[in-house]
Amino acid sequence: EVQLQASGGGLVQPGGSLRLSCAASGFELDAYGIGWFRQAPGKEREGVSYINVGRKLYADSVKGRFTISRDDAKNTVHLQMNSLKLEDTAVYYCARAPRLPSGLWRAPPYYTHWGQGTLVTVSS
Repeated sequence: EVQLQASGGGLVQPGGSLRLSCAASGFELDAYGIGWFRQAPGKEREGVSYINVGRKLYADSVKGRFTISRDDAKNTVHLQMNSLKLEDTAVYYCARAPRLPSGLWRAPPYYTHWGQGTLVTVSS
């Protein structure tokens, strides 16, 4: 069956880095898009980044600091997070969607499968 497993979160100081991973099973990445979302306490879930075979997209708040990538051999999507800020603290989720028009990647309702989430805490 389809499974997504997010990992790599932890405690990091401001300005530090973390690398999140989304391990996919039950399907091949090239037929779908994978999005990273995050949810902080008291806030709505928001799109962070998205990748399919032809595109990489980022929220303005993370552009230039985060990089999304695919490892097709391992069927895994990574999110490299650099220059972390306090406001990056959240639970991070990866999710699967059919390949979308670019303007829809931020919308959770279009994603059909979600991983369990991994907690990122940025604190001094």
